[in-house]
Amino acid sequence: MQSLSFLDYRHAVSRAVVALDVTAPEQDRFRGAIDATAAGDIHVFAIDADGHGVHRTPSLISRAPQQYFKFSRIERGSGMIVQDGRETALGSGDMALYDTDRPYSLLFDDAVQMSVVMFPKVLLDIPAEDTSRITATRLNAGGALGAMVGPYLGSLAEGAHHLDSRIARRMLRTAVDMLSTVLEANLVATDGPVSAHSTTLTHILTYIDVHLADSELSPSQIAAAHYISVRHLHSMFSEQGASVSTVIRRRRLQRCYDALTDPYQAHRSIAEIAMSAGFVDAAHFSRVFRAQYGVPPRAVRGG
Repeated sequence: MQSLSFLDYRHAVSRAVVALDVTAPEQDRFRGAIDATAAGDIHVFAIDADGHGVHRTPSLISRAPQQYFKFSRIERGSGMIVQDGRETALGSGDMALYDTDRPYSLLFDDAVQMSVVMFPKVLLDIPAEDTSRITATRLNAGGALGAMVGPYLGSLAEGAHHLDSRIARRMLRTAVDMLSTVLEANLVATDGPVSAHSTTLTHILTYIDVHLADSELSPSQIAAAHYISVRHLHSMFSEQGASVSTVIRRRRLQRCYDALTDPYQAHRSIAEIAMSAGFVDAAHFSRVFRAQYGVPPRAVRGG
């Protein structure tokens, strides 16, 4: 990683992640570095910096809401995370989750190395009411689960930029699945068995994934399949910070992105891939794909 001055580091951090205010007690002497790798809308970062603070303020959120979670692991050093009225000290090996659409701060008095995965909230099959209970808490990194997830995350943050884009995508998706498992394990350890609400949401998201190819997939169909009202279904997704249609569209786009970067599906046309994921209009698919990933579908396939 290239060592940067404070101003360059501040610019790099806000450019690579969500907009942040970065502070440092000794700006003239500060040195920091960040390696950022993105595969679609999943990002991983390796950070090595002197003491500093990063702040996601209400004004920054209002200008650019992101609908992302961040999951961080302290590789070396210590710090503090602040969100949702909680202040939690983190040491080497500790992990924490935080929400980019609510104010937060990360504070490091001394030099720190950290690995971060940032991913869309819709990829996490856990109700918002559950995740809000464990943001800015020290997630249990001990035992067999922590021993597997921690090193994987650290290695991915350091080495993802060397990987082929398709392989990086798969490994980042695996990382999100692993982080989801860590969060579920911590929720169970804290609150006992998952709630019926959480179980229902998981079943609904699985149902959506199974039926993505159905272009007629609708809230009424989903609600009827789970014996709940459409109003209750919308309420459940509103708590997640997204509409039912948004979740369906994002999961369809995720499926298309994976297919477009898969060499074993290179024989399939972009239109065929889009239709098989439930899109009915190629032009509309191209527009929403570009809006989500910043490039047209053919650019992903070309990469």
